[in-house]
Amino acid sequence: QVQLVESGGGLVQAGGSLRLSCTTSGLSFSNYGMGWFRQAPGKEREFVATISRGGDTTYYADSVKGRFTISRDNAKNTVYLQMNSLKAEETAVYYCAAGRAAVPTPTTGMNYWGKGTLVTVSS
Repeated sequence: QVQLVESGGGLVQAGGSLRLSCTTSGLSFSNYGMGWFRQAPGKEREFVATISRGGDTTYYADSVKGRFTISRDNAKNTVYLQMNSLKAEETAVYYCAAGRAAVPTPTTGMNYWGKGTLVTVSS
């Protein structure tokens, strides 16, 4: 049974930082590209960042470039999202996802999803 469990969400002031983690089980982690997505209240889910199997290729939404960093530790079956200079409009549920594509792009379909972790950015 594949499980993706996000953690690290919470309440932060605008301009602050958070680090999200996503720990996986039930899949061969190093064989999956990973990604982070988010869904704000009343909006559709949107792409945030993806990382290739080996961690050498990343993609970011234009809105987060320079502020967010996706990384992975294949030995720990975990992917991270470091978020700096957070904005109030980035309040959302953040989801981790795993895909069979070696190098997932912003439009690559993902195969497995976590349940999400809530990030609230106060202004």
